[in-house]
Amino acid sequence: MSTPKVLHITARDNPNLQRLRKLSQDAAAYRKLGSVWLEGDHLARALLQRGQLPLLAVVSEAAYAEPALRELADAAPRVLVLPLALFKSISGLESPAQIGFEVAHAAGLSPLKGLDSVVLDRLQDAGNVGTILRSAAAFGFRQVLALKGTAALWSAKVLRAGMGAHFGLRLVEGLAPEDLDGLDLPLIATSSHAQSQLHQTRLPSPCAWVMGHEGQGVQPALMQRCGQTVGIPQPGGEESLNVGSAAAVCLYESARQRLSAT
Repeated sequence: MSTPKVLHITARDNPNLQRLRKLSQDAAAYRKLGSVWLEGDHLARALLQRGQLPLLAVVSEAAYAEPALRELADAAPRVLVLPLALFKSISGLESPAQIGFEVAHAAGLSPLKGLDSVVLDRLQDAGNVGTILRSAAAFGFRQVLALKGTAALWSAKVLRAGMGAHFGLRLVEGLAPEDLDGLDLPLIATSSHAQSQLHQTRLPSPCAWVMGHEGQGVQPALMQRCGQTVGIPQPGGEESLNVGSAAAVCLYESARQRLSAT
């Protein structure tokens, strides 16, 4: 590993810090600026474990004095060392983690055909989106496709909820229902009115699970593209599941059937 370039910054108006403030404070700024702010050692380590490298590490003076965090920061080609008060000015957390990475954002990706996928249809809650990304990565779904109106996948809140899952997934945003027509995959949605129940249904593999808006469900233009709908049995009598929970159940069942077939 080459020795990083280390800069000690004390000026609040440093251009790097101005950019990082925009990234931490504006959920969609990464689309304009072409990079993403990852705050905290967990996300930083998750990035490195996937064999990816940051553009820049930012660390407080106190954190840089700790051997483990210093080693983490030094994985970047450039390291900015800041007083804690200055680090807090770019942090999006109530209790700043004192270390973060800036990473390049790959814009303009298109869906890849044939990959087990999850389709997010206008999901609004960042926690739900991050939870689904974690489930997708855990259960072997390699691609997440977000339709227009879905919470920004690389926003700070989704990143925190995703707990590092982002770095093992192909993430495509800003899609319309017709953009899914070339996937060459069967689309499956859940419905309380479906005749087939999840645990009794042989699921196609690969496939794309469609998860709809928290209140409105799957939009008609997308639902008509789904060749299969299934119900999730709820013997406890609840009316419906949270979309993050529903996604975990469905993706697990797909993974279970896939593993049983091998």
